[in-house]
Amino acid sequence: MEDFDNKKNEFIAHWGVLGSSWGINRTMAQIHALLIISVKPLTYEEIMEELKISRGNANSNLRELISWGLIKKIVYPGDRKEYFEAYKDVWKMFTTVARERKRREIEPALEVLEKFSDSPDSDSEEERAFYNQINSIKEMMGKADTILEKISKSEESKVVQTLLKLL
Repeated sequence: MEDFDNKKNEFIAHWGVLGSSWGINRTMAQIHALLIISVKPLTYEEIMEELKISRGNANSNLRELISWGLIKKIVYPGDRKEYFEAYKDVWKMFTTVARERKRREIEPALEVLEKFSDSPDSDSEEERAFYNQINSIKEMMGKADTILEKISKSEESKVVQTLLKLL
């Protein structure tokens, strides 16, 4: 059992590190990890005890995980406690993270780039270089936006088949 607990704790720690790659903080990712490996929904108290975090930290990160669509809150009739459960479908997790990254990062970046992408006729080499670079970045971000849009709306089987064809 000790070996299992070590593996479980190591998974939670590593998932926390990976979270920063998805644009979420370490504690939020660790809570998500705990919930995806839990066989039953957990209460605030169980999450706080397992991860050694404060109620405020647990509360704010659980709210954020709900807003991302990665977990849900469960209330049982006659029980005053709130329980939390992760959506366990791996493809749904992946597409949810892709959709949220698109919404929170790509779309705002495209809005900013749009403001700077109209290049006036100019004799200045510096201005032309600026607008060319901005438009190149905007084009690449647009492609990323399109890819993430397609991934977030697709079925796993279609994406995997397409990727296998490309490889």
